[in-house]
Amino acid sequence: MSTPRKQVILGAYLGGVNHHTAWWDPRAGSQIDFSSFEHTARTAERGKFDFFFLAEGLILRERAGQVFDQDIIGRPDTFTVLASLAAVTEHLGLAGTINATFNEPYELARRFASLDHLSGGRAAWNVVTSFDAFTGQNFRRGGFLDPADRYVRAEETLNAIRALWDSWDADDLAADRETGRFLARPDAGAFAFKGEQFDISGRFTVPRSPQGRPVVLQAGVSPQGRAFAAANADAIFSPYGKLPEAADFYRDIKARAVAAGRSADDIKILPSASFVLGDTEAEAIEKYHAIRNEQVTGQTALILLEQIWNRDLSGYDPDGPVPDIEPDPEAPPIIQGRAFVHQDRFATVARLRAVAEAKKLTLREVVIDQFERGPLVGTPAQVAAKIDSFVQNDGSDGFIIGSHLVPWGLDDFVDQVVPLLQDRGALRTEYTGATLRDNLGLPDVRSATTVPVGGVGSGSR
Repeated sequence: MSTPRKQVILGAYLGGVNHHTAWWDPRAGSQIDFSSFEHTARTAERGKFDFFFLAEGLILRERAGQVFDQDIIGRPDTFTVLASLAAVTEHLGLAGTINATFNEPYELARRFASLDHLSGGRAAWNVVTSFDAFTGQNFRRGGFLDPADRYVRAEETLNAIRALWDSWDADDLAADRETGRFLARPDAGAFAFKGEQFDISGRFTVPRSPQGRPVVLQAGVSPQGRAFAAANADAIFSPYGKLPEAADFYRDIKARAVAAGRSADDIKILPSASFVLGDTEAEAIEKYHAIRNEQVTGQTALILLEQIWNRDLSGYDPDGPVPDIEPDPEAPPIIQGRAFVHQDRFATVARLRAVAEAKKLTLREVVIDQFERGPLVGTPAQVAAKIDSFVQNDGSDGFIIGSHLVPWGLDDFVDQVVPLLQDRGALRTEYTGATLRDNLGLPDVRSATTVPVGGVGSGSR
C-alpha cells in the first residue's frame, strides 16, 4: 500500500522588517497602506494558501544610538490589520506575531479569541519572546526579564491563555428563548490560574471561539526553544531550507512532540523562503544575482557584520577584505533591536574568514554568500518540484512564502507555481476545511478543557 501524498502547507508573509525587502524598487508599494496587506492576502487566498503571516517589531532598530534605514520603518498594529483582512477574505488563516514578554495573558486571550470569532475560525498566534532592556524601554517593565527566563514566562503565558480559552465550553451559550435561559451553566467563563509569573482569576468575556483555541505558531532553534515548541505549538518555523539539516530538525521536533505526549502530526514544520522565477534556469539565476546585489549594499554588509563583531566597522571598505580585528562580545551592543543569533562570535568570524579566503571574496561578497536565506530559484516547474520534493522527503510540512517586492511579488508564485503544485496533487484546488485548524490538519480542540502537556498552572475545571 503506497503512502498518501503529503499536502504542502503554504503561508504568505508580507516583508517589511529587514533589508531583504526591495523598498527602492520603482514597482514597490507601501509597507503601511492597507491596500498592500489586502492585495497580498487576496492573492494568497486565490492561491489556496493556508494563512497570511505578519511579523512584528516592537522598537526601531538602532546603530550606535541612531535609527538606520536598512530596515523598513513603520508597521500598523497587527490585530488591527488582521481584523481588517478578516473582512476581505473568506478562507485564509490570519497569523500575527505578538510578544509574550510585554503582554498580559487576559488581553492576549481576549484579542485572539475575538479575532477567531470575527474571522470565523481563522486566527493564529506566533508566540515570540524578548529579554533585552533596549526593547523593554518602550514598556512599563523595561528589560527586567533575564534571558534564561523568557521561555518560562512564554510557556506560562500560553498556559494561562489556554485556561482562559477553555473556561467556556462550546455549548455554554444556550440562548433558549422559551425558558429565557442564556447560559447553559452559571460559571461559564470562570477561571483561576496561578503560577510563578501570574496569579489571575475572574470571568473571561469571550465565549468559546470557532476553533476552540486559535492556532499557535512558534520559532525556536535552541534546545529550550525546541522543547517549548514541541510541547506547545501547532506549527514551528524552521530556519533550515536545505536537506539534510532540515530533515534532522524535522525528525527532532516530531520526536520531541511524541515525547511530550502528542502525535507527530500535531505539529507542523514550516521554513520561510523567498523565490525568483525565470523562463529558463539561467534567467532565474541572473535575476537572483541582480536582486541579491541590490539587497546587500556596502552599508548593509557592514551593519550585518557589526552584529557579529560588535564593533564599529564603518572605516572598512565593503569591497575590501573581511576585517582583521577580533570581535568584542563584552562591549555594549553597537546594533540594538536585532538579536544576535550566532552561538559563538569568534567561531563565526573564523568561518567567514575561511570562506573569504577559499572563494577569494570581498567583505560584501562574503555577506552575500553567507547571509542569504536560501531562496527558491528556477523556472516555475523547477521551483514547484523543489517544494514538492522537500516536503515529500520530510524536510518540512510546507513553506512560508514571501517576495522581495511588496505587495505584487506573490502574484508570480500564485500564477505560475501554484497550478504546478496542484497538478502534482500536492496542493488543494479548493478549500475543504471550515477553520484554519481544519485546513492545516490539526486536532479538533473545540471541546478541550485541559492545560496542554508541559504546562503549569490550572484552569477553572
